[in-house]
Amino acid sequence: MGDYTVEGEVCSYSCKQAGADKKLSRSLEEDLAASPPSAALLGTSPVGPLSEVHSRKTLVYLILTLNNQYPDYDFSLLRAQNFSKESGMQGVRDNVETLLLEASGVWAREHPGKVFTDYLWATVGDAIGLEDCSVYSYNPEYGNDPFGEEGNIWSFNYFFYNKKLKRILYFACKAKSKAGEGAGEGDELPSPSRGGAEEDEAYAGPFEDMEL
Repeated sequence: MGDYTVEGEVCSYSCKQAGADKKLSRSLEEDLAASPPSAALLGTSPVGPLSEVHSRKTLVYLILTLNNQYPDYDFSLLRAQNFSKESGMQGVRDNVETLLLEASGVWAREHPGKVFTDYLWATVGDAIGLEDCSVYSYNPEYGNDPFGEEGNIWSFNYFFYNKKLKRILYFACKAKSKAGEGAGEGDELPSPSRGGAEEDEAYAGPFEDMEL
């Protein structure tokens, strides 16, 4: 779109553990249980009180999602303060739709009579059941993660966690300047999935044996 491109992914992961994920999960849970939280997180945190097992498990799932989504980076040292819990779906919708406004216009010209955001939220809702989700976001540590790459203009990332379905849907987009180093050459967000945000179907991620 003009002097920048938008790259994005929507990937769905089953909250089960297998192989390396199971080993890393056990290690992370042990570290979290052994390390007392900071004073600010003694009572609560973005994922809930860290003194409770289910809160630590939620944090582990978020970390494992990032590790699987971006295998070129290591997120295992992240802690609760690196994430935020969104207050509600409306704020998430407003942010996504505002940042994707120009992309929606391009999509509409290629799909006459259809509204991109209607299609987007219907697809996400079918995959994860938005009404039953808690929504989290990762606070990027620019320079140490994929959101800090040269040429990035803006980005967002959301984790839709449906405890009933035992599933997390990860949705991320970034705008990348064509003038940036390596931009405009078909680069994609590093991921074990099949491709970008144009996919109609959610991707069933690699940790398919992770029990809540």
